[in-house]
Amino acid sequence: MTMNVLGYAAHSPTDALAPFHFERREPRANDVVIEILYCGVCHSDLHTARNDWQNTTYPVVPGHEIIGRVVSAGAAATRFKVGDQVGVGCMVDSCQHCAACEQGLEQYCEAFPILTYNSVDPHDQMTTFGGYSQKIVVSDQFVLKVPDGLDLAGAAPLLCAGITTWSPLRHWKVGKGSRVAVIGLGGLGHMALKLAKALQAEVTLFSRSPGKEADARRLGADHIVISTDAEQMEAANNRFDLIIDTVPYIHDLNPYLPSLALNGTLVLVGYLGDLDPMLNTIPLIMGRKSVAGSLIGGIAETQEMLDFCGQHGITSDIEVITIQAINEAYERMLKSDVKYRFVIDMVSLQAA
Repeated sequence: MTMNVLGYAAHSPTDALAPFHFERREPRANDVVIEILYCGVCHSDLHTARNDWQNTTYPVVPGHEIIGRVVSAGAAATRFKVGDQVGVGCMVDSCQHCAACEQGLEQYCEAFPILTYNSVDPHDQMTTFGGYSQKIVVSDQFVLKVPDGLDLAGAAPLLCAGITTWSPLRHWKVGKGSRVAVIGLGGLGHMALKLAKALQAEVTLFSRSPGKEADARRLGADHIVISTDAEQMEAANNRFDLIIDTVPYIHDLNPYLPSLALNGTLVLVGYLGDLDPMLNTIPLIMGRKSVAGSLIGGIAETQEMLDFCGQHGITSDIEVITIQAINEAYERMLKSDVKYRFVIDMVSLQAA
């Protein structure tokens, strides 16, 4: 039996999100059925709702920063029991057998992972619908344990913003003595500061606005470099082992490359698309420096991040909203008018 679920959906690029009834699949033996308690609001939700990436299938129910409670588990879903607090991030399945999946890097699945929304489930050809809804049905391999003691609303953005910044910190082996810089202070950037600091790195924020200094220090930055100040930028030359660039729109990377240390890497986690202006290769060649990209993280890595956040009491800085306020939240997000992530309290869906 499929289950009828209430959510909020966009029906075209120009429509406001509105209440929408739809069918979730009949749970399979390895599935977990989750009552959704909180769902974070990610820039990707907005891009998908408005078809900015030209790949949206309507109607679309966004949401991939999901925190909930298990209400039932199939006979083969032995990792979870009714009542467990759990999370679901950006993926709900993958091929499970390509080189990436075998390394636990399902986000790079060669067949492309099955995304939490706006994908097609290969088992039953049903469209996937996301977390702006009452319940979700997910394979237990793609469900995460949320550590006891974490604020559940604040934990929701860890499932995307948290893992997106954790994965490069781990891949480039950041630890005590590492020098890490973060470009941009939004949903991703504020998590990068918190996580890098908890990993005992020396942490710097690159920002265009001096007004963010106090907040950056509260979040874990040891230093602030104003990127429009030529003297400050020059003083930062040859300094950083890793720069995490969280800016979600096209921007010039060239000013930041001289600040990489020997063998340093600038990793893009916020922007998808062509670079303009082009990269000048001289600073890369003269110090074996790299420009790289990174996409969310695998399931094992995401669980590692959640456990780390549980040990260190790390959650996202959030503003809790009702589902009825989602369209206003999208407009505010476009103006960067949130510190630093909206999270929907899904109890509000009952009023819809």
